[in-house]
Amino acid sequence: MKKSILLFAFLLVNAIGFSQETKVKFDEKLAKSLNADEYGMKKYVFCLLKSGTNTTATKEETKKLFEGHMANIGKLAKEGKLVVAGPFMKNDRNYRGIYVFNVETIEEAKALVATDPAIKANLLEAELTPWYCTAALQETLKIHEKIAKTKM
Repeated sequence: MKKSILLFAFLLVNAIGFSQETKVKFDEKLAKSLNADEYGMKKYVFCLLKSGTNTTATKEETKKLFEGHMANIGKLAKEGKLVVAGPFMKNDRNYRGIYVFNVETIEEAKALVATDPAIKANLLEAELTPWYCTAALQETLKIHEKIAKTKM
């Protein structure tokens, strides 16, 4: 029993010490650079990509359109307009992927969606909605570059 109490006290002291050591100080410069509000959040536009109405495209056409789709993703990411993009795994809802646009309005996001060849050809359909999330999301691509062994 005495050993259990000592072990508990040791763990409690270490947990308190660890939580105090990991306290992060507010970085005003970083917050401003990411356009964060007082909560560290900002507006984005979330885009749900679904299967489009074009079911007659050939395999060659589809391949070419999706090559353009991927190139467009890279272009928008480099411009800082796209902070997250990725496909869904196989599902029964016709969900294909997501984009998170670093813009505040649906109108701005519509202009970006219009640059995607797969959407223009109706292979994909985009559903847009305003989204409020951490401003730190913008840092995801910088981190991804450091952990991706193979580049797309």
